[in-house]
Amino acid sequence: MGWPVMHSRSPLLHNYWFKRHGLAGTYVPLAIRPEGLAEALRALHPLGFAGVNLTIPHKQHAMTLVDEVDPVAIRIGAISCVVVRPDGSLTGSNNDCYGFIHNVKQAEPGWRASAGPVVVLGAGGGARAVCYGLLQEGAKKIRLVNRTLARAKGIAAELGSAIEASPWEYRHDALEGAAMAVNATSQGMSGQPALDIRLDKLPKGALAADIIYTPLETPFLAAARNRGNRTVNGLGMLLHQGRPAWKTWFGIEPEVTAELRALMEKSLVAPDN
Repeated sequence: MGWPVMHSRSPLLHNYWFKRHGLAGTYVPLAIRPEGLAEALRALHPLGFAGVNLTIPHKQHAMTLVDEVDPVAIRIGAISCVVVRPDGSLTGSNNDCYGFIHNVKQAEPGWRASAGPVVVLGAGGGARAVCYGLLQEGAKKIRLVNRTLARAKGIAAELGSAIEASPWEYRHDALEGAAMAVNATSQGMSGQPALDIRLDKLPKGALAADIIYTPLETPFLAAARNRGNRTVNGLGMLLHQGRPAWKTWFGIEPEVTAELRALMEKSLVAPDN
């Protein structure tokens, strides 16, 4: 469920798993206006849905509409997945942090969140999930930089003293000595302006990551790769966040295979994309 949602590659991902596991099911995009979200969620049970994923702009509002929210989602402040129980009640969870961390681990098996300071750019729902995941993995310092400083400070206040909130003007200097830099803004997404940041202070050994997967290589990642940094794009985050969703819906933990990733990558570079 999203608004808009027809651009999403999630149906391709989940229908691949339906076929692979021999389940008689279909994953469909549901374009739901914000004002119709409550009615849409309550319609899931009578329509026979096992659950639903949520994307922009529904992740925070949905928290107030479901019957139960798990502790991780409460800490993050948003839900990305809903399970429909047999009695019709709805439970919400957030799998974005799982998706982000497992994407990085698959791409960089030797990566450690505790290797040094991490710079996170942005303070929206994606940034909250990224920060939570990094802290759970042992990050000692996160430099959270955002255009609206108050939003960054709010996340720091909620998630802990390891997060240091900084104004947007500090974004270039924040990279000095960092072990990792994460773009958790929408800048660099197809149709959006590129992330405005200078990378000259980012150590060559640092990892650059993006939560965006359209395009597969954002201007931020291209610039980092060109100067010698290792990079991780956002496609794996989408792929991996689907795994815990399937476990809660169907009791199955599907794999993120090379075949699946190739299928998704091909769809993202297709002429009609």
